Amino acid sequence: MRVAVTGADGFIGSHLVDALVRDGAEVVALVQYTSVGSWGWLEDLDPDVRDAVDVRVGDLRDPTSVRDALAGAELVYHLGALIAVPYSFRAPRSYVETNVLGTQHVVDAVRAHGARLVHTSTSEVYGNTTSDPLTEDHPLQARSPYAATKIAADKLVEAAVAGYDLHAVTIRPFNTFGPRQSARAFIPAVLAQVLAGRTTLALGSLEPRRDLTFVTDTAAAFRAVGSLDDPRWAGAVLNAGTGVSWPMSAVVDEIARVVGVPLDVVADEARVRPAGAEVHHLQCDSSRLRAATGWEPRVTLHDGLEATRAWMAEPRHLRAYKADLYQV
Repeated sequence: MRVAVTGADGFIGSHLVDALVRDGAEVVALVQYTSVGSWGWLEDLDPDVRDAVDVRVGDLRDPTSVRDALAGAELVYHLGALIAVPYSFRAPRSYVETNVLGTQHVVDAVRAHGARLVHTSTSEVYGNTTSDPLTEDHPLQARSPYAATKIAADKLVEAAVAGYDLHAVTIRPFNTFGPRQSARAFIPAVLAQVLAGRTTLALGSLEPRRDLTFVTDTAAAFRAVGSLDDPRWAGAVLNAGTGVSWPMSAVVDEIARVVGVPLDVVADEARVRPAGAEVHHLQCDSSRLRAATGWEPRVTLHDGLEATRAWMAEPRHLRAYKADLYQV
């Protein structure tokens, strides 16, 4: 099967590309253009995997480059997006252009080429929750410009399914962690500081609770959703998460056990979301996905943290995190 992946140069996208190639798929990867010619985290893949990928450089905001990149694909995984929540308050228009208009361009290209679509949502669309654990029927509540643009993107896909008979399934991953994640995220922010020799850490709030899935399990969920080719699945929304919610303070304690060093925390206001924007508790009900595909997460939090620590400890990887250490 010829499969296209937008956002292939990113954290989850690069792991998905890796898994798809190893599954035997013919993979086209759409990556963001940069003047230095970077392919992002695709450059971290094993050479035999990377060489098997047809890399296309473009921009989700440009409909022509999107349509050209997706030509010939039977299945499109749409992961490309701007994702940093705090920065979305600083530059909301860029999130609208990439996450909303970019998704419309993907929908248009998928329709033109007659492909199936797996669209990526986020647990952030649920906002502050009124039920626990969260099913796909929970109301959508934006607590950030990022979440608002993802809700809009989800609704564009929903409208295309209803109005154009688009075969699209939406996957809604909860928080994913693992190798290649930006230090804007909590777990690599902790590990980057620990591996730089610090035991007193600058972090945001430790009160929120998150459902944390290791990235290889999230990539497996994407592939499972991609297998749902029966037209009856068109329009389905499927949560992907472990069903276990961890307070960030407990995650710090677990990281301390992994690295074998006691850790203290001081508040970093740059990492704290604006008042009213914090999502306090996310716990996933993925029973629909599990029933539909048999998917189950396989990697424990401890084992995932150990794998992430080992990967980040490699000097060539740790160097990539130094400039990103305190960015939001």
